[in-house]
Order: sequence, then C-alpha cells, then structure tokens
Amino acid sequence: MPRRVLVDDLIDAQHVAEILGLSHRNTVSKYQTRYPDMPRPVVDLGPGRPMLWLRSQIERWHNKTAAEGRTRSGRRPSRPRPSGGASPHGNRNSRS
Repeated sequence: MPRRVLVDDLIDAQHVAEILGLSHRNTVSKYQTRYPDMPRPVVDLGPGRPMLWLRSQIERWHNKTAAEGRTRSGRRPSRPRPSGGASPHGNRNSRS
C-alpha cells in the first residue's frame, strides 16, 4: 500500500530553514551535505525544482541534533514583513 502524506504536513526549504534557525533557505542544502542523518525531501522533482520535507521529520531531527549540540538550538524570530504602509519615521527619501 502506498504511503500517504497530508499536504499540510509538507514544508519547503524556507520553512525547513526557519525550523532549523537558518537565515537562508539555500543553507538547507549545505545542511544536507554536512549532516547525512538529516531527513531527505519526500518530494524531489530534480535540479532547480521544488523539494518538500515532512514537517514532523524535520522537527524531530532538529530537536535531537540541537539537544546533542550539533545544530542551532532554536528558531529565529520571524522578521516582520513590510506592509507597504507609511513608515513611522516618515518618508526618508523625500526632500523638504
């Protein structure tokens, strides 16, 4: 019987990076080389195409390796995204 996965349990490299406390999603591929026991993507469509991991596998691996002191111990706080609204400091590029 084929293995079934809930779509909501799949995460991309950006979310893997957030869980691992990495600043860039590109660092995930470096982690895959550095840590052979890191879970591999459950969906890999080939070079230059999306890869998806199971959230539970990444979280379990992260908790284990962080407890062993092999990787970062926590998530980075999310950066607020620009809302496109006015800056509280006014428009710094305008000339008075």
